[in-house]
Amino acid sequence: MLKRGWLVCIALVCLFPPCVYSQNVKKVAVLPFQINAQEDLSYLATEIPKLIKDNLKREGAVIVEADPADILAWNNTLKEELDAKKIGLKQGIDFVVWGSLTRIGQKISLDAKVIEPFTEKGTSTFFLTVDGIENLLMSVQKVSRDIGFKLFDRARIAEIAITGNKRIEVDAIRRYIKTKTGDTYVPSRLSSDLKSIYSMGYFEDIRIESKETPSGKVITFHVQEKPTIRRIEFKGNIVFDSAEITEALNIKSGSILNIFVIQNNLIRIEALYKEKNYHNVSVDYEIEEQDNNQGDLLFVIEEGKKIKIEKITFEGNTVFTEKELKKVIKTSERGFWSFLTSSGELIKEDLNQDTIKLRSYYQNNGFIEAKVAEPIIEYQDDMIYIKIKIDEGRKFKVGKVSITGDLIFPEIDLMEHLKIIDNEFYSREVVRNDVVKITDIYSDEGYAYADIYPSISKDTENLEVNIAYVIKRGKKVYFESITITGNGKTRDKVIRRELRVYEQELFSGTRLKKGVRNLYRLDFFQDVKIDTLEGSTDDQILLKIDVIEKPTGNFMFGGGYSSVDYGYLTASISQNNLFGRGQVLELKTTISSKSSTYSLSFTEPYLFDKAVSAGFDIYNQNRDYEDYEKSSIGGRLRLGTRLAEYTKLFWSLSFDESDISNLDTDVSDLVRESRGDNTTIATSVTLKYDSRDRVLNPTEGTLDTVSVEYAGFGGDIAFTKYLATSGWYYPLFLNTVGLVHGKGGYVHENPNGFLPDYERFYLGGMTSIRGFGWRDIHAEDKNGDDVGGDKFVQLNIEWIIPLVKDAGLMGVFFFDVGNVYGEGEKLDLKDTREGAGLGVRWYSPMGPIRLEYGWILDPKRNEDAGGRWEFSVGTLF
Repeated sequence: MLKRGWLVCIALVCLFPPCVYSQNVKKVAVLPFQINAQEDLSYLATEIPKLIKDNLKREGAVIVEADPADILAWNNTLKEELDAKKIGLKQGIDFVVWGSLTRIGQKISLDAKVIEPFTEKGTSTFFLTVDGIENLLMSVQKVSRDIGFKLFDRARIAEIAITGNKRIEVDAIRRYIKTKTGDTYVPSRLSSDLKSIYSMGYFEDIRIESKETPSGKVITFHVQEKPTIRRIEFKGNIVFDSAEITEALNIKSGSILNIFVIQNNLIRIEALYKEKNYHNVSVDYEIEEQDNNQGDLLFVIEEGKKIKIEKITFEGNTVFTEKELKKVIKTSERGFWSFLTSSGELIKEDLNQDTIKLRSYYQNNGFIEAKVAEPIIEYQDDMIYIKIKIDEGRKFKVGKVSITGDLIFPEIDLMEHLKIIDNEFYSREVVRNDVVKITDIYSDEGYAYADIYPSISKDTENLEVNIAYVIKRGKKVYFESITITGNGKTRDKVIRRELRVYEQELFSGTRLKKGVRNLYRLDFFQDVKIDTLEGSTDDQILLKIDVIEKPTGNFMFGGGYSSVDYGYLTASISQNNLFGRGQVLELKTTISSKSSTYSLSFTEPYLFDKAVSAGFDIYNQNRDYEDYEKSSIGGRLRLGTRLAEYTKLFWSLSFDESDISNLDTDVSDLVRESRGDNTTIATSVTLKYDSRDRVLNPTEGTLDTVSVEYAGFGGDIAFTKYLATSGWYYPLFLNTVGLVHGKGGYVHENPNGFLPDYERFYLGGMTSIRGFGWRDIHAEDKNGDDVGGDKFVQLNIEWIIPLVKDAGLMGVFFFDVGNVYGEGEKLDLKDTREGAGLGVRWYSPMGPIRLEYGWILDPKRNEDAGGRWEFSVGTLF
């Protein structure tokens, strides 16, 4: 490029020698023009000369103003030529210009004259006529140009040609050339045109050629186009495939082969590798010339080895050890398993956040003056060393704490909500949480715009921090209107009844948060956005709720393996938001070589728009147990009501008709007793508490249920069954979640009937003790036959790890323990069966997919000491 620039400069100098300009400087005076017209056009007497002066000045003339006394004496008589010559001789002027304008009707005649005072040449006349005063400017410019030809003896440009271009259109190049056919030949203008064409960025070289012809000069722009990139290839890349590197480039096939752009893309490729800690990467390029002025661009990459953090050191820390500080930050040193994990990788964004975390850690432990410098990063061969300098400052205790300003409750009552009082040392996080708590208190009283901030004052002598929570409550605010958008299917009332806030009521931040949580728990919406706007008055607020709906129809199929069913399949089709009313309709079937179940259920969550749910279930079930077959049909009516925010009460009445047949000869006495038709009429009451943040993949909250079922209103079956379950979700470190789930039950026979085996308890399978098959855990009767127990306990502990959180992909480790106990057996928690394992769960767009493998930890005789796979798959429509 540098060589090419020198060639351009040499060409310009040779084509347009600078001496031309100094030898052809002309001094010109333009005298007032005489105006001949019926109307008053006297202003043109000076305006026309002014335009001629401007045009000649641009042509290179030096304009000299005539002596005012001579102008005053200028009378345009028959001696005008002699007078003009005298003016020029007096002031040393090379050319004197004067003339006249005559208008008759719409015809305008412009007559300009030029004389050279220092020569014997006569007067040169330039004459032009136009129609209308509006065309006068064009006439003056043409006359000026003709005078320029006279003054500078310059040629006209007869033609402008462009050659050498192959891809770039001629018209596209002409748009950058200001010189036009018919213009005066001015080398400086052509020089400007050359630079303008270069600015297009498409040409390797541009040369201007001038040729004399009888009609004027022919100017030819010879252009040489830059080569284009035919293909972009990569060599030596292993970490990134070619498609990934291509996405990082800002050039592509067909682009101009520009060296500076290529250099910029070398930097882009290096940056891509350095983001993955390949800091020794080296990138070069090669160009292979091809036909048609094209070239293949090859990026040659030497990736080098991945560099990881060898050591993180802290300087200035005396209170906290390096081990304690390393637990605070996300960036870590490489470990033994770093070749499998991300430990030791340098991520600049994480490191920048780590300085904030360290500063907050100190400030949350009383060191309010703590400062953390920007980390120093050193690259040494294949290792990275990081040093973080810390100025700890002094440690401050909590001094006086007060609440001032607009108090709506006594200060002593508000102080009970402050946690900083219980701290010995100052903590910025605790203070911030206290502000949030007081803000919530005020918002629940309608003060949506309450401004609460902590005023901090340091007592440097006693090393104490005095904290005053200053409150500016503002006005009470009411919900003027609640607007819901985005719900193309779900009806407004379904959303409004979950909000817990209403129009024309006082603002409540807590109830609004609970309402949003309720909307997520419906599982109808992918996202819920809340926006509050100023209302028509300063004490009203507009609540806008924008929802993004998601599919609520569910088609699910799954399967598994057990020692009873061997392989089995289950499928269901359901709609959880039927007709946008929030109603649930489900049809389900489970089929295996030994069983089949068909069921239909319907639920109305708000019967008559009241907080009362109602529904029914109908089923037909056939099952081939090891020693008998059971066929049953039945149904259930259900009612439910909300008792509190997360608490509901349910009641049901059920009817079941079962037929026990095909009994084996060695069947247990309990099964033999139930041979034939058995009718069950039962009612149950269930109390349910559900505070989970979402139904699928919850991260916090609990799900607790207690139920009692009584059978014996008629028919053959009579029993009372008690069930209790509790599941607790805990958010843990690194976005992982812990689950502790317990379940237990007890059933006993009532005097007015008997308790069949199929109403007793069994454990085993995906929903109880994994690793065991379905009903593998049971009790034994006095004859040693397998029967269901009258009580059971189970405990499930899970550690749920987000593998790809945004995609809903989770890993899980689990431990299950529990057992079933027969009549007369004590519930012995030391005598339990145990299983453990791992699995993968994907909350996919198609629905939840679950694959888990469990091992039996305490295998007994005739049990597989290994384990078993179980899975379930779902899809949405």
